[in-house]
Order: sequence, then structure tokens, then C-alpha cells
Amino acid sequence: MSAERPRVVVLGLGRMGAALATALVRREVEVLAIDVRPDVVQTYSETIPNIVVADAADPEALSQLELQSYDRAVVAIGEALEASVLATSLLSELGVQEIWAKASSEQHARILKRMGAHHVVLPEHEAGARLAHLVTGHMLDFLAVDDDFAFIKTAVPKTLAGQVLGESGVRSRFGVTVVAVKPAGGDFCYATAETRLGPDDVIVVSGASKDVTRFADLA
Repeated sequence: MSAERPRVVVLGLGRMGAALATALVRREVEVLAIDVRPDVVQTYSETIPNIVVADAADPEALSQLELQSYDRAVVAIGEALEASVLATSLLSELGVQEIWAKASSEQHARILKRMGAHHVVLPEHEAGARLAHLVTGHMLDFLAVDDDFAFIKTAVPKTLAGQVLGESGVRSRFGVTVVAVKPAGGDFCYATAETRLGPDDVIVVSGASKDVTRFADLA
């Protein structure tokens, strides 16, 4: 894989694929976007320089595009299960070094992995799980980085307001770590043992999902 920015091919220009390809172009990443619908390709032809009409499930069409020369591929055809599975399998056969694929269900994700996908994302599933944490608790944001580990953004619990982190016993009492603090009217900065928590501060906390959720409920 190139030591510079990777060359990326995006297959499927639905909402996720189009947003991804457009964002990569803005970051000056070399992108090839592929979609089977001529009208969709026409819509994005001005914002995505390298864009073609092709069937991602057609072996001959993909081989002609020399996709093996790309470092990474993203199969963003989550709704069309057969097409996404075929495209993933074809990319694997072509020898693409790193394949990302969008899945619409856990079963779909398992199939994509068997077909050669190195990474599988379930956007709706992940968004729903994140929203569940936000609407049922007091946290301002939630980011799961593993099955049972997360970062949250939350207000400072009233019982900790005015305390110095090193003396508060946050980790021993609640099993979480305060990673960063944003004072009222200020910017986020790394938290240290000398950081004093203000009543209007916003903090970023890490730990097991159940522990950070309990901690946020104290706010």
C-alpha cells in the first residue's frame, strides 16, 4: 500500500457512497466512483472528477477498470444484497488490498466477511445504538470504539463540581477516566490530575459502556 494517501474506489453512490466519495475528493484523495445508474453518475459528475457508469456485480466491467491498482475499495451497495456480495467477492478475486463493505444486517455482514471484506460497517445499526444511548441518558454524545468500550461527552456531575481530578477518585469510584475537559466558554483540553472540574464544564469520559452510561446519569 502506498505510503502516501491511498487511492480509493467507491462502488455505489447512494447516500453513504456519495457522501463518502465527495468527502474523500475534498480531502484531495484520488477516488474512482462507480454506479450502475447513468442519472446518478451525471448528478455527481461535477463534484467527483473520476466517476463511471458500470455494474459493480459484473466481473468483466470491474476487470476493465483495473481496480486492483487501488489501495482500498468501499462497497456501498448495502440495500442490494446480491450486488454487494458479488462486488465484494470480485474485488477480493482482483486482489484489492483492503475492502470495506456496507451491510444492512448482521447476517449480511457475515456473508460479506466470508466473501473477502476486511471491514464491514452497519450504519443504521450503529446509528440506532448510538441514538439509544443519547435519548435514554444524560450524555451529549456517545462513541463506541469496541463491543464494550466507549467515549462519551457529558456534563460534570454536581457531586464532582469544584473538585480536582486527582483527588476526586473518579476512576476508583466509577470505573471511568476523564480524558478531556471543555471549560465554559473555552476549548477542549486534555485532563490532568491537576484539572479542576467546573460546574458548567463539559467532559469527555472513557470506560466500559455500562460504566460511562452510569456516570452520565449522575449529571
